[in-house]
Amino acid sequence: MPLLTKLRNIGGAAALTKWKSAVRRITRQSPALKNLSDQQLTKKSLALKFEARSGTPLEHLMIEAYALVREAARRAISMEHYDVQLLGGIAMFHRSIAVMQTGEGKTLTATLPIYLNALRGEGAHLATANDYLAARDAELMMPVYQRLGLSVGVITNESNRAQRFDAYHCDITYTTAKEIGFDFLRDRLIHRQMEFAGISQIPAMVQSKTDSNLQIVQRGLNYILVDEADSILIDEARTPLIVSSVPDEVAQAAIELYNWAAKVSPDFMIDEHFSIDPDNNQITLTAPGRRQVRVLPQPALLKQTPVMDIYDQVEQAIYVNQNYIADRHYVVRDGEVVIVDEFTGRLAEGRKWRAGIHQAIEARESLKVSVETGESARITLQDLFLKYDSLSGMTGTAAKSERELETIYDVDVVKVPTNRPPQRVQLATRVFGTDEQKWQAIADEIERLHQTGRPVLIGTRSIDKSEVLSKILKRRNVEHEVLNARHLQREAEIVASAGELGRVTVATNMAGRGTDIKLSEEARKAGGLHVICSELHESARIDRQLIGRCGRQGDPGSFRQYLSLEDDILDNGIGESAAQKLRGYNAAPTNALKRFAPVFHKAQANIQRNHFKSRKMLLYHENRRQEMQREMGQDPYLDTAGS
Repeated sequence: MPLLTKLRNIGGAAALTKWKSAVRRITRQSPALKNLSDQQLTKKSLALKFEARSGTPLEHLMIEAYALVREAARRAISMEHYDVQLLGGIAMFHRSIAVMQTGEGKTLTATLPIYLNALRGEGAHLATANDYLAARDAELMMPVYQRLGLSVGVITNESNRAQRFDAYHCDITYTTAKEIGFDFLRDRLIHRQMEFAGISQIPAMVQSKTDSNLQIVQRGLNYILVDEADSILIDEARTPLIVSSVPDEVAQAAIELYNWAAKVSPDFMIDEHFSIDPDNNQITLTAPGRRQVRVLPQPALLKQTPVMDIYDQVEQAIYVNQNYIADRHYVVRDGEVVIVDEFTGRLAEGRKWRAGIHQAIEARESLKVSVETGESARITLQDLFLKYDSLSGMTGTAAKSERELETIYDVDVVKVPTNRPPQRVQLATRVFGTDEQKWQAIADEIERLHQTGRPVLIGTRSIDKSEVLSKILKRRNVEHEVLNARHLQREAEIVASAGELGRVTVATNMAGRGTDIKLSEEARKAGGLHVICSELHESARIDRQLIGRCGRQGDPGSFRQYLSLEDDILDNGIGESAAQKLRGYNAAPTNALKRFAPVFHKAQANIQRNHFKSRKMLLYHENRRQEMQREMGQDPYLDTAGS
């Protein structure tokens, strides 16, 4: 173990010992607080709020504040924080990422540092992975905050500007990282418009009453608690948030070119008409391919289009055909292409791929090609979170991301012990030569466990794969539910029953993060939830999140990983040629193939390493870009050529 890691562990252990003493001081206040009336409890909280706003350091108020939250939760929602939850709350107050095993009650734990940081009246934000979790967690915990005299707001993708203003001006705001980022950028653009118009300030009264385009909604970035911190701070940090400006006119010829290229691209053959660079997956037309572009009949509108532009668009159309699969990377809904978030399995409402990719997919799907947008403002999630005065987070899977979180965000990563000893059992990994063999073996295991009454959750990487397994189970007459981005309206209902006796649930990553599957007593007696992982994800954290659905809070449970030599992770992690060589063994018996299991984990580790490098490079280039713009006296988040 490296020396720095040892020193961090020693320091972390010392901090935990000190914080355990604070936990005892918090719980000792319980008897006295239980004797107070609801009105007296609220009055005590408001007195604490006055102290915080008068300048008393929050650290001096932490013990009393946490004791108040614990008592308010007991009264309002019949939940009382365990000692380990108090420990997690203390860690998060001290600019840390609290690593708490799935099922340990992170949603309740978050109320502690959020309440304490909200006392100053400058706003405390809780960023979750998606709108569903933001709305759900706010609704669950709102009675606790209200009992203590604090207001709570929620922002989702559907919120208008007036609703956003009101939510940000509550004591506590639940939303997603992306919504905070987009609102930050829109506010910057509005500030610039006001400067151009000679307006110094819009009265708050006017702002709160209108949904005007000149409405500043945020009031500063004081404190943020990031739920599923590893996913949001690491996995999603590579993607910049961009607010676009739509040009006044878009040439019809460009739309015609998208449609024409989509129509002819399937006729272009690999090696004959185009080649693929294995290092960057770039498509390049060969000489015969360019010749074919020139001889194919073209619409009259393209006659004035430079031939190099036509080559580029055909290459892009071929690239889309090679890399973007319907019901895996996106779905078509109400005549629009909607991206499926690879980390959460949910629909990424309002997001579009850049550089014409989105338009190329629209053309391929025979949809109306949307107007291409230019960039007005941008920020990465990394940069956004570093702008907060205070940052903390919680997750169940950050242990292996410790170094990256500490390096980039200047936080400590603290492992919080479990409330009860875990009973999760790992069964032997199984490896198969083909996908078909793997799916049939998974169906066999589902049938066998279904007969015993144990609930089973099967995780798949994409919508299309969840539906492949669903068809197999239907043929076998196995009753089951499918949870993917196509079934959002039934999500709560499906999750609520997934832990009941005999239930079988086939799900995408939607069932991974923030999903609490509660076991019925009969299901617990039958052995608890069994989780089947049908494929490794590019991030091991997503696999661990899925596994964490079973064996929660000391419940019984088990999991097994299924792998196939045809899995995509091999191509992406060890290269196509090495993957093809491995597939030469696909006729070998399963017992012989299990020796290849470490190769899959090596491929996963390679991909994670490459993503880490790209995130570091992204941060470096983003910092350099901002420095250069500041040196020129420009706002680093705005495009000077924008609106």
